[in-house]
Amino acid sequence: MAEVHGVSARQQATSVLTPAVAESGIPFVVGTAPVHTAERPAAAGVPVLCTSWDEAVAQLGYSENWKDYTLCEVMYSHFKLFGCQPLILCNVLDAAEMREDVAAADLLVSKHKITLPLAALSATLAVKAADGGETPAEYVAGKDFEAYYSGENLIVELLEEGACYEAASLNVAYAKAAPEQVTTAQVAAGVESVEFCLGSFGIAPDLLLAPGFSQDSVVAAVMAAKAAAIGGLFGAKALIDIDCGVEGAKTYADVLAAKNKANLVDERQIVCWPMLRLGDYLFHQSTQLAGLIAQVDTGNGGCPYESPSNKNYQCDGLVLADGAEVRLTLAQANILNGQGVVTAINRGSGWQCWGDWTACYPANRDVKDYFIPLSRMFDWVGKTLINTFWHKLDKPMTRRLVDTILDSCNIWLAGLVGSGYLLGARAEMLEAENPLTSLMAGRITLHIYLTPPSPMVSAEFLLEYDASYVSAALQG
Repeated sequence: MAEVHGVSARQQATSVLTPAVAESGIPFVVGTAPVHTAERPAAAGVPVLCTSWDEAVAQLGYSENWKDYTLCEVMYSHFKLFGCQPLILCNVLDAAEMREDVAAADLLVSKHKITLPLAALSATLAVKAADGGETPAEYVAGKDFEAYYSGENLIVELLEEGACYEAASLNVAYAKAAPEQVTTAQVAAGVESVEFCLGSFGIAPDLLLAPGFSQDSVVAAVMAAKAAAIGGLFGAKALIDIDCGVEGAKTYADVLAAKNKANLVDERQIVCWPMLRLGDYLFHQSTQLAGLIAQVDTGNGGCPYESPSNKNYQCDGLVLADGAEVRLTLAQANILNGQGVVTAINRGSGWQCWGDWTACYPANRDVKDYFIPLSRMFDWVGKTLINTFWHKLDKPMTRRLVDTILDSCNIWLAGLVGSGYLLGARAEMLEAENPLTSLMAGRITLHIYLTPPSPMVSAEFLLEYDASYVSAALQG
């Protein structure tokens, strides 16, 4: 063996780990999109990660017809109104399967163009001469005409070098997308696909949405079940809309019955009523709540310790599904809050989200379950700890390993306390929770104590007339 002669240096792994802080305010949205109009169409039922408006439109298309294409509502709200990203979207409309044939009809040509609805599938176009005229069996795309989507239409433009350029009318047949064929089972399957987000994007979303579908009790139940443990590990919140359509809640007095009928009582659910209006746009409240939560979290460095309540929505009124205006007094809005329902109020400074409680309130009186920010903080802390220490699994379970985990936890928790995100927190290994048989089996339990600050839901000023000031002012 050679003699060691000289000066050397080597490095040792740091005994305290830097936490892999979990993301927060990331929505996973299930719905329908005009994907047949997209530049790079995403497959049906496959989650798509979008970090910008252009990226979302390129993969899913866009239409102002939000009733048929529900994901477009969320795209507009999240990117245009709240300026937040990322957004994970899952389109369950498979236009190749969910479509209807439109019978051939003679259509007028204007300026060498025919205008068809956005739902028309360009790949199914069959263009012939009108009135049974003598023509080839069918005009050819790319030779006689080209078809492209523009705004809310499919444009069939006749090519100057083509055989039908001067035609005054043409006989056109096509198939159109049929979003009304989407079933509850397909939406539920879309919700289940949130499981693929961690493996595909390295992200576990913490907000689940299905605007336009979540008022269905089956969809709401699947969303709550999935929010309990995404990937069997991570907690999330399901943002649910109470139906305010023809058979839904028309007034605040109808909401509790509708909430109970749909069994919206889970601590994983945040329930909203009614819808929001901005100009001519109608939004499901869950859509804007997701944007607001993401905005508030981002403003707090990604920490979800603050409630979205009393923060501004991007709306100018409350409405039912048919656009009828809803008027709420503060007392009425507070009744909804007392039923575990989030709504909105306007006290002269714009419309604001109003409500700090999850759907389990008032039946569940555990503060970590019924307060939105506390419940989300518990999920976020748990996700961060899982992500940080996952790579320690299967290493030899020694006292040094345990101390490394405890020290890292306590340093990170102390930082959260110092930042005001927690009132207090600590990590301990309790003997009562770690019997010898568990330790021999390689299983340890570390107890995390944490207290997020509760939202200040009320403040009272007690005013009293003090006669002594009269003496001091006038008798002296």
